[in-house]
Amino acid sequence: MLSPDENPFMTAHKPVEDGFPFEVETDSLADSMGLRLPNRSLYLLQGKVGAGKSLIAQRLIHGMVHNGVKVLVITTELTTRGWIEQMESIGYGMTDAIREGQVMVLSRYGTVADARQDVTLSEVLSSPAIPAADVIVLDSASSLMPEDGSRADHFALVQQLRKIASDGRSFMLCADPEEMDSQLLHTLRASAEVVLDLDNVLIGGELKRSIVITRFLRAAGPIQTSVGWRVEPGMGFIVDITAVS
Repeated sequence: MLSPDENPFMTAHKPVEDGFPFEVETDSLADSMGLRLPNRSLYLLQGKVGAGKSLIAQRLIHGMVHNGVKVLVITTELTTRGWIEQMESIGYGMTDAIREGQVMVLSRYGTVADARQDVTLSEVLSSPAIPAADVIVLDSASSLMPEDGSRADHFALVQQLRKIASDGRSFMLCADPEEMDSQLLHTLRASAEVVLDLDNVLIGGELKRSIVITRFLRAAGPIQTSVGWRVEPGMGFIVDITAVS
């Protein structure tokens, strides 16, 4: 993972005390999911391929940026340009926020396609961009995690994340359970303040997507047990009110 060039994003981090708001006028997700994401926390978005981890992360990023939160995005799946174009395709333009230093995007593939397959989580966490961010998004975190290790190793990894988060920033980890060690995933689930399990099911020929809110500590508002959702090109995230419980 290359260190970022000089960028307005790298200004001093100011800890946020009351959590990170993510509400936007175009949908009611925040009203269904606690209004604010807690600070000094770990958020785990878990789901298999196609469950919508990246789309949910992108909606949360859009909402936080809209509310003045500084977000560092580390993508292992898209180039920097590809991530920006993906956000644009669902109506979540990031160009101005990147230029103004509110968002930084780092990719193992670089700007176009200079791939590095050997990027490790330790290397990511040593990036000088980490201390400047309010929220660090790892998509996909599971591809950066060690493939084996003892319980002590897993505990040490969580402690490393906790130490970085301790002065007011949080981590959003997108994880595929089929891509990482099951014991490490269990450790992360047990430790995280927010656990969102993402699922989809085919009903009557139509794909229904849902967010199951397994855990959400220190919420500032009401929590639904599950939220149905879909994404429409150009319209972004839409809460499916027929599938909210």
